[in-house]
Amino acid sequence: MKEGLKTYNSCRLFAVLVASMAISVCAHADTPRLFLNIVIEGLDYDRLQQLMPHLGKNGFRRLVNTGVTVVSADYGTPLDNTAAIAMLMTGAAPSANGVGAEKVFDPVTGRCNSVFSDDKAMGTYTSETLSGKNLLVSTLADEVRIAGDGITYVYTVAPDAAGAIAISGHAVNSALWIDSYSGNWASSTYYKDVPTAIGARNKLSPLTSRLDTISWTPSLKNTRYEGIPEVLTHYPFRYTFPRTVTDRIENFKRSAMVNREVTDVAAELIELMHLGTHEGVDMVNVIYRLDGFRGGKQADMRYEMADSYIKVDAWLGSLITAAERKAPGAVAVMVAGIPSQSGMRRDDERWQIPSGEFSTRRALSLLNVYLMAKFGTGEWMKAYNNGWFYINNDLLSQSSVNPVQLRTMAAEFLSRMEGVKAVYTLDDVIAGRAGDNPQALRRNTVVSQSGDLLIEILPGWEINDDAAILPQTAAEQHVAHRDVPTVAPVFIMAPGLSAAKIDTPVDVRVITPTVSRILRIRSPNGASLPPLSL
Repeated sequence: MKEGLKTYNSCRLFAVLVASMAISVCAHADTPRLFLNIVIEGLDYDRLQQLMPHLGKNGFRRLVNTGVTVVSADYGTPLDNTAAIAMLMTGAAPSANGVGAEKVFDPVTGRCNSVFSDDKAMGTYTSETLSGKNLLVSTLADEVRIAGDGITYVYTVAPDAAGAIAISGHAVNSALWIDSYSGNWASSTYYKDVPTAIGARNKLSPLTSRLDTISWTPSLKNTRYEGIPEVLTHYPFRYTFPRTVTDRIENFKRSAMVNREVTDVAAELIELMHLGTHEGVDMVNVIYRLDGFRGGKQADMRYEMADSYIKVDAWLGSLITAAERKAPGAVAVMVAGIPSQSGMRRDDERWQIPSGEFSTRRALSLLNVYLMAKFGTGEWMKAYNNGWFYINNDLLSQSSVNPVQLRTMAAEFLSRMEGVKAVYTLDDVIAGRAGDNPQALRRNTVVSQSGDLLIEILPGWEINDDAAILPQTAAEQHVAHRDVPTVAPVFIMAPGLSAAKIDTPVDVRVITPTVSRILRIRSPNGASLPPLSL
């Protein structure tokens, strides 16, 4: 009896050990070795669904069929692309991660600088001096790099510097972007490892030497797209980037064609740096762009937008394929959307849509006249930037005026101006009593970077920032406001992850902790929300 019990226990112990080993092997097999982290500015779920019949099998269609689809990741309030990317990648709101917008106004100097400006960091193939030091918490890329303990590699490829740094953080090998003046692929000395292939590309195949031969034309001509008037497709568009146009590099960076350049560089890094072949998880961060092009010949850009989706889908598929050639069966992919920006060209006047122009210079002038009558001579309101009006703190400090009273009276005056939808004081924002989603606005506001009055204008109206601190192009000066959702889709595909669809909105701050769990690394240090259960 005892001998039989002993044999039974031994067999049971052996079974448990075998099961444990099997679980361990399965867990190891499911651990990705190459992670593609792709952010797409302006990605809209409904538009993607409309265009799905025209998409290939290796891009979005594959992500939907084999991965987890989060239909609505909610950012809370409208944010520019830089702040939205930082929020997504850190799992922390701007008030915690320190990035409230791409451009930050300095009340002391009266100038507007990049939120990532750093005089101690020299540019690599650029004159820009930028770094990730002002991003106050770690990113997903940081945590991947730390988990690899220097053995694995993390690279970023993006059209713009601000997006590249926001998606990267602090510890990546290289964050690469296209310099708007030279067309070079550029970086910062803050990031220590710019591959020699990038220098060779700048020298042997510079973007400026190829721009004359690049044109943006429809991938599918005379095709009937759902939701797009057929008449639009009868007149195929064609955009070029000739040397005679001063802003041709910036125009290219805002077009769909920049996504091909980004894809080529990312695929080259995967191949040359042997990503996905190291012990641990290698990572490639990529930013694609679907909106922001201002060079259209008319306000209705639906044909161009549809083509942008089709092109991005093809390049996305090719990038996933390139990754899987290096790490067969061990590639994880996240494709996360950034909500479309509210700006668009004003509709043609023949449609009689109510519209107007809000002049920031006129608003500042009239507001100062009003405040001088109330509080005495002086330029009480100093500047406007990115929706915020700024009080002259030097003048305020020399007076006995109560700043809360000054802000309240200024807000009441501005709210009566034509075209203004609402005005909130900084006090309202901090107290959580401003906007349609007060708590989200509060956490998405970086108080140290904000002004004193936040203004919202009516849909259809243009903010003509003729008091602009930074020079604006004609296209930027004539952008009409449009209320847009603050949600975007997220797709996650990984070994061992079953296909699923989450229809209910989720806080975007849970996305990075969720991916961290899939990669078996810790979440960024500012991510306080638990991951999704997938």
